[in-house]
Formats: sequence, C-alpha cells, structure tokens
Amino acid sequence: MSALTAEGLNTYYGKSHILHDVGLSVAEGRITTLLGRNGAGKTTTLRSLVGLTPPRSGSVSLFGQTISGLPPYRIAAAGVGYVPEGRRVFANLTVDDNLRVPIERPGPYTIERVYQLFPRLAERAGNLGRQLSGGEQEMLAIGRALLLNPRLLILDEPSQGLAPLIVKEVFRIVEHMRTEGISVLLVEQNVRMSLDIADDAYVLENGQMVYHGPAAELRADESRIQALAGASAEEWKLEDLLPV
Repeated sequence: MSALTAEGLNTYYGKSHILHDVGLSVAEGRITTLLGRNGAGKTTTLRSLVGLTPPRSGSVSLFGQTISGLPPYRIAAAGVGYVPEGRRVFANLTVDDNLRVPIERPGPYTIERVYQLFPRLAERAGNLGRQLSGGEQEMLAIGRALLLNPRLLILDEPSQGLAPLIVKEVFRIVEHMRTEGISVLLVEQNVRMSLDIADDAYVLENGQMVYHGPAAELRADESRIQALAGASAEEWKLEDLLPV
C-alpha cells in the first residue's frame, strides 16, 4: 500500500508555472528520496503535498484517503510530519516549550521519548531555540515532527549546513524511522548519502519528474547521478562518515 500518492500536480507562484504534472508515490514503511538540482522544484513539491502551496490541479492521497485541498493543519492531523528546510524552530522558546507546540496524536512518541532519541536535546531542554547549534536545531525540528506520531515523515534538506558527524547522526535517525514502520519522503542535497539509505528514488528537473526507480539502481550508475542530479565527486558518502 502507498503511504502517499500524488498525481498530476501543477503548482504556480503567481503566473510562474513551477511544477508540471508531477507525480510520485511513497511506499508504506520505506524511504523515498526526491533528488534534483537547486531550483528544480523539490521544496515546492513538498509544500504542495502538505498544503502550504496548494497545487492548482492534481491530487494527493494519504493511505488511500484524499487530502487534496485540506489546510496544512488538517494534513498534519491526518498523520504527516513535516520538517521544513531551515528547521524553523521557535527562537524565543526553550527546547522543552518547542516540543510542547505540536498537537498531540496517540502513539509511541512523547517528549520523554524524543529526549531518549536525542540526548543532546535533554541536556539543552532549558535553552532557547536561538541558542542551539544548527545540528541541535535540526534534532529539535525532527523531534517536534515525531511528536505528531506521524505515519509519514517528510524532511526537506535535513543535512543543510551541518558538520559531517552531525549529518551522520541525522541520517541514522532517518533510517531508524523506517525500522519503526514510519514512511519517509526525503529531499536532500547530498545525493549519495540519500541513495545509501533510500529504497526508492525520484529525480526532478525543471519542475518535471525525469527519473523514478530503485535507489540502488541509481546509486550504481555514476553517470546517471551526474547527469540527473548534478552530484559532484566531492560530496560526502555515508561510509566516509562512519568510524573505521
């Protein structure tokens, strides 16, 4: 069963046509990565899925139920956790208060469970959001989304601006979500690391899907990675971050 299915999405900013008949599917309990160059339309795709930038046409369904046209808070309440690019934590609230913002949905994730998953957040519980490092803010943003007890977790560029060792920790958490049965849609600047943990991959170019298939197939084709996703040879590989 598909956790998320989108078909024929056409999204505009004013008169600018950004997404052209975009479709994708996130399989239940799997990690799907959406790749593409800067400006390809990846963030707009995610915003279209969660209702922040509603498409003018097309459909989106969550576990077989149509969510097209619903406001973002209804989509979140239906079981979608969204971690936006840039983290967007509340700068003037403490870590603990940030974690008390989300609506409560029944499930295993509580504030205590988030602190167990991210011990560093427990240590910084009384600090303001603006006092956290980039990595700590990313952990807080992910933890806040998990408090919705989502069936689908959507992450936009979680490694952006982070040190390699912190990136390793963030990707470990994303992999952990799969073991708990949470479906994941991941947009990530680091193509190779995304393909290391993903089951399925899509590539977006100029607002159109140009590739869909197994992540392992794309990972094995260096020329296709270069051509479709614009990855450079200098980008980190997951194994480069693992201790010897």
